[in-house]
Amino acid sequence: QVQLVESGGGSVQAGGSLRLSCAASGDTSRPYCMGWFRQAPGKEREGVAGLDTDGEIRYADSVKGRFTISKDNAKNSLYLQMNSLKPEDTAMYYCAAGKSFCGVRWGREVEYKYWGQGTQVTVSS
Repeated sequence: QVQLVESGGGSVQAGGSLRLSCAASGDTSRPYCMGWFRQAPGKEREGVAGLDTDGEIRYADSVKGRFTISKDNAKNSLYLQMNSLKPEDTAMYYCAAGKSFCGVRWGREVEYKYWGQGTQVTVSS
């Protein structure tokens, strides 16, 4: 079992930045594919960024060049640095831990077993 707790959400103006954190606890000794997802009102949850067990990093086209995913193994934490935020980035953001390797399926919810409770990001124009 793995528990995930997100933090760092908030309200910012367009062009601003936020850094989301995801603290993992429990069975963190195993390698997991890690990801950030988001869900806007009335929309399906979508993959934003993925960090695989082989170190491969993948981003949704909508956030490439603006968002950066990273992790600190010593702190069992995953991060999402979000720059140049846009109103369309407004959503609930979730951290997820999945299978040992996700590969090109990183953006699919079904690949992830553990989810955090989410942190709200609101970007005003």
